[in-house]
This record gives sequence, structure tokens and C-alpha cells, in this order.
Amino acid sequence: MAAAASAATFSIGTAQTGRSLPQSNPFGLKLNSHVNFRSFSGLKAMPSSLRCESESSFFGNETCAALRATFAPKAVQENRSLNHNLQPQASYKVAVLGAAGGIGQPLALLIKMSPLVSDLHLYDIANVKGVAADISHCNTPSKVVDFTGAAELANCLKGVDVVVIPAGVPRKPGMTRDDLFNINAGIVRDLVSAVADNAPGAFIHIISNPVNSTVPIAAEILKQKGVYDPKKLFGVSTLDVVRANTFVAQKKNLRLIDVDVPVVGGHAGITILPLLSKTKPSASFTDEEIEELTVRIQNAGTEVVEAKAGAGSATLSMAYAAARFVESSLRALDGDADVYECSYVQSDLTDLPFFASRVKIGRKGVEALIPTDLQGLSEYEQKALEALKPELKASIEKGVAFAQKQTVAA
Repeated sequence: MAAAASAATFSIGTAQTGRSLPQSNPFGLKLNSHVNFRSFSGLKAMPSSLRCESESSFFGNETCAALRATFAPKAVQENRSLNHNLQPQASYKVAVLGAAGGIGQPLALLIKMSPLVSDLHLYDIANVKGVAADISHCNTPSKVVDFTGAAELANCLKGVDVVVIPAGVPRKPGMTRDDLFNINAGIVRDLVSAVADNAPGAFIHIISNPVNSTVPIAAEILKQKGVYDPKKLFGVSTLDVVRANTFVAQKKNLRLIDVDVPVVGGHAGITILPLLSKTKPSASFTDEEIEELTVRIQNAGTEVVEAKAGAGSATLSMAYAAARFVESSLRALDGDADVYECSYVQSDLTDLPFFASRVKIGRKGVEALIPTDLQGLSEYEQKALEALKPELKASIEKGVAFAQKQTVAA
């Protein structure tokens, strides 16, 4: 990133502090008048500045004080007004719809740990009161409120800035994402309809599978309600990036904190296309390694489903990835001008109406699609891109048809 050119690199990971979660990219510490120490334990994807709130950070007061003492003296000397930026800025409301589920619970916990969140609204059809009570005991700034059942959904959504939807049934052994369609499609339809009525300006993060179809369903529902803003509707494909970064780092013996692999296409099977040729830092792969890594990244969800032997799907890694995307959205809403993530969004980068690619996120949502990742692809990637299009197109059309059928039935 351009911002990184003027920043001293400072990496924080489990080995350095012993208290933060792993992260996929380096922090760059900006020592200038705009530095604002605020951190979210490594969930940031491509941040341009180390940020650590003196009162609300994961790292705690002592660690933050040590960081400032070590890295900030020059900045303080150059700009005596730095101190006014060192206060917590928890000012955003986030709603998790499906908060009592396998993804929803750990996701809610991770969001509770963000210093940017002032209010955390947890909704589910049952069992959410206990989840909210449990999470509310964490000594981070956000206030936790629970909402149970359809009658309380509207109140859950009023005034929120970001809505995250992990609600739905999980995959079980032998199930494909398409098998989940009939149940989860209806759930997404109803929840997005409520978002349209009560929080039409919120960022909407769709996690419920099959994302290739549920995002188009959400778009159609929002259109029917007259509030569709394509810049604010996101399919959360971050887990594909998280997996790609992890597997590539392991395969090539790279520092995980440095690795960034863009993943494009969709969020299921062969529609997931990791662009290994675009890996940063630059790495070389044999044809066999490319095939092996691509297939593993595409089938990683099945790997977890089978490993859990019927006891669940990829809930914890999905919660981590979703929390990273939530934090990126909150940083964008908070004015960070250097927020980039891969996401499944309305797109004109290909002939498909929805496509996952790297996007720049700002206060109003998607500010720009990044086309350069699709330029100069390897022969393998170009063939894979063309091969995924028919399946992704069919999934999109299935979602659109479902939403439109609901309108006719109504």
C-alpha cells in the first residue's frame, strides 16, 4: 500500500505479545499527527497504522503504554496535540442476527472485543439471552443487549451501523452448500426484509450459506423495498482469504503475518479462486503446489466438516474471518482511508452481476473495485476463472429466482 511506504513496519502477533490473535498482514506504524493508537488483536486485513486505545484495547493499559513509550516519542515531540487522539472512540452499533448459533456466539465475543463498538445487539429465535449475559461480563466498552424472536427484531435493528447475518443451518457431512439453500434462503429473505424496514442505511454482511445465492437474494429483497444500495451489501468471503494465507504460509515457510493472497470468484467449491500468482510477498509455486493449494482452499470447509464428524462445520474460523471483516468495516466507517478486503459484491469486473474480489471500503461502503488482481493471471488461473463462471452464474440466478418467486407468491 502507498501508505506503507512512509511507515515503519511493526508486526504484532502471538509470538510478540502472547495476547493477540494471529493476523495475516503487517501493521505499519505511522508516526505522524494523525496517529491514533487503537487495536483489534490482529483482525485487521491491511491496516496502515498501529492503533491502540489506552482504555479499550485488547493489549491492556500496560502494554499500550509500553508501545507508546517505545514508538511514539518522536511523533509526540513533533505534534503535542497527539494526546487528544488517545481516547476510546467506541461509537458504532453492530447487530448479529443468529447470535446463539455456532458462528454467532464466537463472532459476538470477538465483536465485543472491538474498541470501536458502543452497542452490540444480539438476536436469535431462542437461547440468545444467556449468550448476551455471558458476553456482557467482558470488560470492554460495548453495551450488550439481547433480542429474542421476530417480535423483537425491529428493535434490534433500529439505529445500527453494521448488520451481520450468520443465521441459518450449518453444513453436515455429505451436504453441499446448495443443500442448505431452501432453509437458509428463507431465513435470509426474512432477516434482510427486516433490515430494509428498520436499518436501510446499514452495512449488511451476509455469512449464511450458500453466499453465492443468498447475497443476490438479499439484493432483490432490498430492491423490492426500494432501499438497495449495492455499496453496502457484502458477502463475507474473508474466510477464503484467511485460509489461503494460512495454507500458503505453511507450504512456503513464510511468516504468516506477511502473507496476503487475494481470492476471487465466489464462496463455494470451484467458484473459490485463490490467485497464487498475486501472493505477497512474491512466492514461486510448482504446478503441483498450485493444484494442491487451490483444491485445499476450495475444499477447506469440507475438511472441517469431515474432521468434526457430524458435530458441526467451520464455525470458529468463520467467526474469526467475519470479525475481521466487521472490524474493517468499522475502521472504514471511522474514517480510515486505507481499508481493503476481498468480498462478494455487486460487480462489473466480469460479465457476472456478483463477484468476489478485493474492494476498497469507505464510509459509504464499497468505494472501488480493484481490477488489477484480475490482470496478468497465470494460464491456470485464467482457465479456472472461466471454469467457475457457469456455476457462479447458476447460483446467482437461483437466488434471484427465489426472491422474485416470493414476490409473485405474495
